[in-house]
Formats: sequence, structure tokens, C-alpha cells
Amino acid sequence: MTALVGRLAGKVAVVTGAGSGIGLATARRFATEGATVVCADIDPDAGGKAAAEVGGLFVQVDVTSEAEVQALFQTAVDEYGGLDVTFNNAGISPPEDDSILTTGLDAWRRVQEVNLTSVFLCCKYAIEHMLVTGGGSIINTASFVAVMGSATSQVSYTASKGGVLSMSRELGVQFARDGIRVNALCPGPVNTPMLQELFAKDPERAARRLVHVPMGRFAEADEIAAAVTFLASDDASFITASTFLVDGGISGAYVTPA
Repeated sequence: MTALVGRLAGKVAVVTGAGSGIGLATARRFATEGATVVCADIDPDAGGKAAAEVGGLFVQVDVTSEAEVQALFQTAVDEYGGLDVTFNNAGISPPEDDSILTTGLDAWRRVQEVNLTSVFLCCKYAIEHMLVTGGGSIINTASFVAVMGSATSQVSYTASKGGVLSMSRELGVQFARDGIRVNALCPGPVNTPMLQELFAKDPERAARRLVHVPMGRFAEADEIAAAVTFLASDDASFITASTFLVDGGISGAYVTPA
């Protein structure tokens, strides 16, 4: 992909979970806006393909491993001379994460590790580099479920995203005067492979959720990538510690259109 001169021209960006879904759409959008993209993923095939497409660098990483996360950001800085943007997006939503009455402790811990601890690690090591270079933008994928409750529960997923939201807000406040912006992206349901797999197993759950979206559809990954790109860019220079909802109106709805 040929980079165009855009809002991220000259910036170095790390995207975790870059091999598919929102991560892949964002890597593509970052590249078209001029960024050099480091595509991080646990899947070498998907991640390598993404990096090749956007003309960036692939780094295989288990985001729950402190050593691998630290190496990811060091590699980005060593290869490209700095770090300007980090999109901490990798996450899981396994079917065994369900009601608190049926979710086992192993499932709870696994989701917390991948969805929350990984964001802690990525922020920790990204901020270390950004403090040296004078600032940057960190976007953490939370979810609209961080601000709303659901009777079709995925208890550990919901709790993990609430943690991402709170942590992002705290980091945004703590490092604001260091020129580091930290925002929590809160998408509504997005038409990604993860959501498709979940709802294919439970069409009733999908229908129950879709009825609450005022726009009458789930988001597309490209729409979320556009929001991430805005937060990454200097157009969002006065936005930090925010709960950035991109949810088709779900969080503002009481009764949706017929």
C-alpha cells in the first residue's frame, strides 16, 4: 500500500491485534494517512500479511507476556527512531465467558489477562518511550459495555473493558502535561470475525442486541478505524482521558426507531 501525505505523516504507530478486524482496518487507515505501521499480532500469518499490505513491520507478540510487549515497543523505536501512536486493540471474547453463574475462574482470568493486563503492559512500555521523545497518542480499545449493563452477560469481558476505561482515564490525566494523550475507544458492536463467530453460535443473542442500536446495524471496522485515526492525529490535540463512544447511539437510547 502506498502511503499518502495525511494526518499521520511522519508518525510511527504500533497496532496490536493488527491481523484482523478493527486492528487490520486501523493499520490500513494509518498507512493511508502517512504513518509507518508496526503490526503486532500473535498470528504470524495474519500479522505478516497485514504488515506486508501496509508496507510496515510485523512483530509477533503475545500481549500477555511482559517481555514480548517490552520487546515490541523497543523494536519499533530501534527500527524507526521513535514512537508516536499506539493502538492497544488486541482482545478476546470467548464463548465460555458468559453469566457469572456459569463462567469459570480459568475463563475469567484468561480474558482479564488478554483484554486488561495486556493494555497495562502496552501502556507501560509505550509511555516510557513517549516520555523520552516528548509525547504521543495512546488509544486503548474499551467498549460501550464499559458504560452500560447487559442481561446477555459476558462478565469477564465487561469487567475487563471497564478496567481499560478507568485505566485510560487515569493515564490521560497523569501524563497530560508530558504531551501524552490517552483515550479509551468505546465501540458498539462491530461486524468483525470475533462478533460473527459469537453471534453465529447464538442468533437470538445477536437479535436481542441489534434491536438496541438506533442506527439499526452494527458498525463496520472501517468506521471504528476512522475514529481511531482521529484520536491518533493532531486533530484531537485537546482530547485526552476521554470515553470516546462510537456506538451508533446505543448509549444514548431509551426507545429505538421502529
